[in-house]
Amino acid sequence: MKNNKMGNKFAAKERIIAWPRMGRIDIPLKALVLALGAKVVIPPANSNEALEIGVRNSIEGICLPYKLNLANYIMALEKGANTLMMFQAPGSCRLGNYTKMAQKTLNQMGYNFDMVIFDMYKSKMLQTLQAFWHVTHCINPWCYYRGFSLGFNKLFAIDTAEKLLFYTRPRELNKGEAEKCYNKWLEIVDNTNSIRGAKRLKKQIIADFKTIPIDKNKKVPKVYLIGEFFVLLDPYTNQNIEKELGEMGVEVQRQIMFSDWLEHVLKPSLFYHKESHRERSVRYAKEYMKRAIGGECIETIGDTVYAAKHGIDGIIHISPFSCMPEIVAQNILPKVSKNENIPVLSLVLDEQTGKAGYITRIEAFIDLIKRRQMDYLN
Repeated sequence: MKNNKMGNKFAAKERIIAWPRMGRIDIPLKALVLALGAKVVIPPANSNEALEIGVRNSIEGICLPYKLNLANYIMALEKGANTLMMFQAPGSCRLGNYTKMAQKTLNQMGYNFDMVIFDMYKSKMLQTLQAFWHVTHCINPWCYYRGFSLGFNKLFAIDTAEKLLFYTRPRELNKGEAEKCYNKWLEIVDNTNSIRGAKRLKKQIIADFKTIPIDKNKKVPKVYLIGEFFVLLDPYTNQNIEKELGEMGVEVQRQIMFSDWLEHVLKPSLFYHKESHRERSVRYAKEYMKRAIGGECIETIGDTVYAAKHGIDGIIHISPFSCMPEIVAQNILPKVSKNENIPVLSLVLDEQTGKAGYITRIEAFIDLIKRRQMDYLN
């Protein structure tokens, strides 16, 4: 929405909300925001068109997630959004500055909107509720209960479907069946509007995946996919690496799942009894890193050590070009790889990354892992 006489403050009934695309975060967030009575605009999935818009309007050297986030905002504003949501993080990750940068750029481009910031590493449930009140002006407690119940249960269902897809795809007897099952359930999850129905989704998804014929005796290499949060969760950005690995006969195990991270951030510690992914990462990384420096740096190191001690065959570390925390991690990983005796491949992504060379490096790495497996068996 271009500048007009409305100003930057909108009445509740005029709120049309948008947020950046990242994986399938659109499904649970849409359910939550709609339950609070607001309208939403979902920008198109990340694509070459979005990347071109983001590159054209970004400063040189800024990382790939920012360029795509900015493009998402532009495309959403062009579709009528007037309120933008953004997540913010501390430490050396520049995500903490992206909101102000994007806001300034969009204002210079003539767009009129309200920006609402969620500082997910400081905020707990109360602060999050306040932020959603600012976004939607909803004061009905039932709407919040319904929205968060739908959102969380949809998150859990999507993550369950993803993990089952990772396990099933390299073992399936009929190629493409796991992918079809996954896409079918994404649509069902998106269309589920009752709390009762949302709570049943996980069990239904598990039962459906069990019907897919697989080769249970097939020796499948297991690879941890680690690195920066955005590129891990967005298939366009990581060039569908999970699918590529699955079709090579490799089981992907991604430790960063959106529901686990969000649940730990939002739930009061009194109600969160299990060790979080970050807490585990800090524990396993302590020999190589003494504290978190921002982004997913300590998770990258901790997951590599954890993988080496739990029978994982290799690590693929992906990050956007110029990502500061992952540059630190990338320089520590060779030592971790040597000490823990686990192969590590680091891939850096930007708009210049070519698919052919990218896949060639992955194929060579998987061949290395398979040869190591054969050596162990012999």
